Amino acid sequence: MVEPIIELQGVSFSTQHEEIIRDLSYQFLEGTTTALAGPSGGGKSTVLKLAAGLLIPSAGTVRFRGQDMAAMNRGQTMEFRRQSAVVFQDSALWANQNLYQNLELPLRLHFPQLSKGDREKRMRQVLSEVGYTKDLLIRPAQLSMGEQKLIAFARAMLCQPRVLFLDEWTESLDGNAAQRLIDRVKRHKEQGTTVIFVSHDLRIIKTLADAIIMILGGRISLTRTAAEIAADEHLAQHIEKGIAS
Repeated sequence: MVEPIIELQGVSFSTQHEEIIRDLSYQFLEGTTTALAGPSGGGKSTVLKLAAGLLIPSAGTVRFRGQDMAAMNRGQTMEFRRQSAVVFQDSALWANQNLYQNLELPLRLHFPQLSKGDREKRMRQVLSEVGYTKDLLIRPAQLSMGEQKLIAFARAMLCQPRVLFLDEWTESLDGNAAQRLIDRVKRHKEQGTTVIFVSHDLRIIKTLADAIIMILGGRISLTRTAAEIAADEHLAQHIEKGIAS
């Protein structure tokens, strides 16, 4: 039986001005790929960040392998960070560091035993896979948004994560570059990595997802498997309409 790896139990999240997520519960099963979809402003990215332990819920519990993330000690949190990686919608590269430093940091942090040569070898391998060939001694601001996405994705791949969180990770990329990243996620999926991603692209959702969650107004409005979507054209159209709204 497949066990949940990330579990949201009665989770709500509020800012000072509004409630964004309302009493949301869901189990992300280990080794599966789940798409978070829905209209803009519905709460998809917030759910992703809650599942990744980047936001603390106002109510409810987020668990990783059965353990409350909010109760983890420093060592347990570091181990979760080593096993997981996030690609943010805005790339979230360190603006005051060059690209080499941005890429090297997770390897220095999580694998301090690696030599400088081994770190560089790993970096070159991942950059080759995503198709980035330019200078690494420049700052993120000198890149296009698409190039920043490539570096952010490469950084996420460096530590070979077992849980991958992706927020609109193909936005601002041309078709060939986007396909390279989709293919890379496919390989992770085939290797048993748990993938949770946000996308407005139904083609990507159909290509990668085992399950889809529609989030509307901070609540889950629909959950379906990929097989159910493929078998029901009306359902696929309903989801596409919801994504585009």
